[in-house]
Amino acid sequence: MDGPHQGQPLETAGTPLDEAEAALILVHGRGATAESILQMGRQLHRDGLALLAPQADRNTWYPNSFLRPVESNEPGRSSGLRAIDGAVERANEHGVPTERVMVLGFSQGACLGSEYVARNPRRYGGCVAFSGGLIGETIDPDEFEGSLEGTPAFLGCSDVDPHIPEERVHVTAEVLEKLDADVEKRLYEGMGHGVNEDEIEYVDGMVETLLDD
Repeated sequence: MDGPHQGQPLETAGTPLDEAEAALILVHGRGATAESILQMGRQLHRDGLALLAPQADRNTWYPNSFLRPVESNEPGRSSGLRAIDGAVERANEHGVPTERVMVLGFSQGACLGSEYVARNPRRYGGCVAFSGGLIGETIDPDEFEGSLEGTPAFLGCSDVDPHIPEERVHVTAEVLEKLDADVEKRLYEGMGHGVNEDEIEYVDGMVETLLDD
């Protein structure tokens, strides 16, 4: 099934996939680009790690707030989820198993990335949501089934983020924990909408562990 993001490029950096031990899929935010979030990926890169970044059509995965009803963000949401799935498949095709694939997103990309992992539960190399959370007007943890089999997950956000309510971070953590993820949740006082050094340092440790496994 085609959607607005199918046919968009999958940008790559880091270790070539054919030589990689693990892969980091980076999902950019609203109005940004695959190349821009690859810059963050380069901060986390280590030998053996491939960087993959899908590009959204017109730089936006879905049109409205992630807090709106899901239907109002279709077909962008579903097409974006397929774009992430395509990146996972690309890694798999080159010999990197899903349990060595980490999905990381910022802002709108964090919403889409966490949604992908929660809706497709299995063991991943990691799930990282910088300033984001699950998509929908309301979230019912009982609607999520399956197991992430101990997938390490990191949720980082400001307690006063203008786009991401603190409560949505809490319920996203609750859902991931229900799905058997190993969740680290950090809320930063008065930070605003961004990524800080503490978050990068923690995720750098996740990447190191992934490559050492």
